[in-house]
Amino acid sequence: MQGEGQAIGGRAMESMTGRLLVATPALKDPNFDRTVVLLVAHEPGGALGVVLNRATEVPVAEVLGDWSDLARHPAVLFEGGPVQPDSAICLARMRQPLRRVKGFHQVSGAVGTIDLSVDPERLRESIGGIRVFAGYSGWGSGQLEQEIADGSWFVLDALPGDAFVDRPDDLWPMVLRRQGGMMAAVAHFPPDVALN
Repeated sequence: MQGEGQAIGGRAMESMTGRLLVATPALKDPNFDRTVVLLVAHEPGGALGVVLNRATEVPVAEVLGDWSDLARHPAVLFEGGPVQPDSAICLARMRQPLRRVKGFHQVSGAVGTIDLSVDPERLRESIGGIRVFAGYSGWGSGQLEQEIADGSWFVLDALPGDAFVDRPDDLWPMVLRRQGGMMAAVAHFPPDVALN
């Protein structure tokens, strides 16, 4: 589905699956203040993503013991978003992105979601690391597109390591700085200044 144009209300929509949503300083929702969201699905009916830079203090071992050895540092649960916080979405980075692995659904390149009901031992050789998210971020049909048009999100290309950085608190300014120019300047925007 990624890269396929789809018609919405008579106009073509390019799928944003696998891209980053980076919160702008104009975004007023505290659930998404200075967040970086990886879109794992974007279709005419809506979009679904996970917040990459909100680590909790709950160890993966405490919730999904069998998977903890595959969890990248920090090996804790992340707040994926405000929707269904009792559910879990697991991102994985494959060692060989073109190899088909049962339970792995590609999002972009070597990164995808993994079915947590699969035995992690069977995946150990194929997976370079996982990150587990409690809940997710969701948008109904046209809602995300409107938020982007309103200036709430920058839509940027993801790098394969973005979902697995060792210092997730640094991801928001890091992604903005690598864009260069005026976008890099936004990375230095004070967190406590409100835009009208």
